[in-house]
Amino acid sequence: MGNHKSTTNAASGQAAVLPHRVRRIVQNFLLVWLDARIDESKQDFKNSLTRLRHLVVSITTFTDAEECIQFMKELEEEKIFLIISGSLGEQIVPKINAWPQLDSIYVFCGNRLIHEQWAKNMSKVKGVYTGIDSICEALQIDRERCDQAMISISFRDIGVSFMYTQLFKEVLLEIEDDNTKSLKELIDYCRLQDDIATDEIEMVEQEYRRHKPIWWYTAPYFLYSMLNRGLRLLDVDIILKMGFFIRDLHRHIDELHREQQSTKKILKTTFQDGYLNNAEACVLGLTIEPNGLGLFVLKLILVKVLALG
Repeated sequence: MGNHKSTTNAASGQAAVLPHRVRRIVQNFLLVWLDARIDESKQDFKNSLTRLRHLVVSITTFTDAEECIQFMKELEEEKIFLIISGSLGEQIVPKINAWPQLDSIYVFCGNRLIHEQWAKNMSKVKGVYTGIDSICEALQIDRERCDQAMISISFRDIGVSFMYTQLFKEVLLEIEDDNTKSLKELIDYCRLQDDIATDEIEMVEQEYRRHKPIWWYTAPYFLYSMLNRGLRLLDVDIILKMGFFIRDLHRHIDELHREQQSTKKILKTTFQDGYLNNAEACVLGLTIEPNGLGLFVLKLILVKVLALG
């Protein structure tokens, strides 16, 4: 098998050689898998990709170490999760461990004892693994942490971007448009992208009106990551496409805030709909353990963009 790079397509799940970098609009990170013995025709490999794609849509595989290093070196806007074979990891990880774009490294091998010796000295190596299930468990934790950390970094830089976020606020919140039409435009836009799973797009298209905006923000679908990325990069295209969703969030949180101010009631945390009620409690400033994606950063993001304080 020759050396190559391939990237899985979110819509089809098929591997295809890419002549240029893919523009990612959803996730603030991507997964790179480097192993000289990768064989895309094997069912085990396909099964592993399916498992991983539930966590990270953009997955780029390499069998050539130099191509992989060059690819990662050119990335600036995303964080990288790297799965690497034990033999290549021992040679390469010491050279790249300090790279700022590299978030976490997972050593995938057949003999943990051999590779744990060198890996324990590498700060970004999360562990040495012999199965894809254990890698997925670690990756899920790191993915959520990475998303939250990147929004926190953006929030600390509020002074630099304040005038832009104020402008977005004034423009977005004053727009009166047809939400049905806006949702369709967002769905059509997302179908043209490379890093959104088709089943997630269909879920939003069919179910959007059946759930409250905060439910969508805290549920494990692309609206959360897409909005976070748009805000972090101040990507006007993404933010305008999601304008109706930002307005829906704004109105929902306003309603919750007024409700709290008028009744001074305390929300209980033992409800059937965990996503929604934990999110509401978070927005209203109650102390609660997160349940779902990004509950902790929800208030920070809306403070930044909508000046809700």
